[in-house]
Amino acid sequence: MREAYLKKFSTLTFNPRFEYGEQASAAVISGAEQLSELGSGFGRLTNARFPWTIKYDEILLVLEGELTVHTDAQQFTAGPLDTIWLPKGTALEYEAKDALIFYAIHPANWADA
Repeated sequence: MREAYLKKFSTLTFNPRFEYGEQASAAVISGAEQLSELGSGFGRLTNARFPWTIKYDEILLVLEGELTVHTDAQQFTAGPLDTIWLPKGTALEYEAKDALIFYAIHPANWADA
């Protein structure tokens, strides 16, 4: 049985993400390792501009700074407490000078699919 838990922001460790580690780091809150279908955590983007294709449904909440998401059809710029929802299959480019975001994705095990 899974159990609830608390993670204090001050104790989180941010680790580089994929090949864009100098631009993006993340601290995981929940995901496949916790046997959760919901992936969540915090991300830091610094002097970032890189492509990605969403392989899950994702919601982004900007906590600090500003995040721009470029898609083929639209551009979204979000500041503190703004959210962006992205459906699975969206090809995009993230852009941020210095942003702290919270993310939630479903399914958490997208890389295994």
